[in-house]
Amino acid sequence: MTATVEEPAMPGKIKLILTWLVFGFLVYAVITSPERAADIVRAVWDIVLTGFQNIGRFFESLLG
Repeated sequence: MTATVEEPAMPGKIKLILTWLVFGFLVYAVITSPERAADIVRAVWDIVLTGFQNIGRFFESLLG
């Protein structure tokens, strides 16, 4: 039997370019509209926090 090696899902060069594009967009968004960017970050933080709280409640209800 021959082991096959799967290629990575995304080549390194493309991943690097996409990372820089996302970083550039974030900087642009903050510079052009800092209030809106802050609102988006606050909303994302609230979603993450609520998710962790709900996971905690789930495990608490399993144990209780």
